[in-house]
Amino acid sequence: MLLQDQQHHGKSALAVELAKKINGEIISADSMQIYKDMDIGTAKVTKEEMQGIKHYMIDIVSPEVRYSVADYKKEAEKKIEEILDKNKTPIIVGGTGLYINSLIYGIEFKDEEFDEKYRNELNDFAEKNGLEELYKKAQQIDPEAMKKISENDRKRIIRVLEIYHKTGKTKTELDKESRTKEVKYDYKVFAINMNREILYNRINKRVDIMIKQGLIEEAKKIVLKYEKFPTAMQGLRL
Repeated sequence: MLLQDQQHHGKSALAVELAKKINGEIISADSMQIYKDMDIGTAKVTKEEMQGIKHYMIDIVSPEVRYSVADYKKEAEKKIEEILDKNKTPIIVGGTGLYINSLIYGIEFKDEEFDEKYRNELNDFAEKNGLEELYKKAQQIDPEAMKKISENDRKRIIRVLEIYHKTGKTKTELDKESRTKEVKYDYKVFAINMNREILYNRINKRVDIMIKQGLIEEAKKIVLKYEKFPTAMQGLRL
């Protein structure tokens, strides 16, 4: 069973209540909550909010570690089996679409070697010519994939270009090829829908709460504590 919505707020509380009713345990599908010490900025669920329900895939990786969707898929599937072995229901909760897709579409992600030199070249190009020009380059290579990617989403724009550079195939082609494996779970997907105006107001209030809780202080501590952030800071744009 999977729960997904446009933002984190409200989803965790619903998942906990659901877990109580159906004898479930929760697996996070949030690409930022996997990291240790990044609590306020990722709106990480607290022990009190868990209400005694077991949660997995939270606080498991140092921000210094490069953690891929392939890593997530491997670990999350282990947790699914652990929960099923206890005759409980796994509830996947989170807003990272790629993580959820990796579980429900049978996508086989390859742990491709990271080409730091090429990524730096792409970042340098964006700095000199503007992110819009980098977006256009990616659009020429894979127009289908770029329909779902914002012109401001540097991380995903670069990923489209990296995939083509590494494999000679587009992200769209690889996605189609990788969805050949059958999914062994009978899953149900639920999404929370909300009026946009109310949603944005709640997001704005949540940011204010994060600041009051010490978001800036948390960010300073993390930057001082760790030397590098290969993937941990990408979602936060820090």
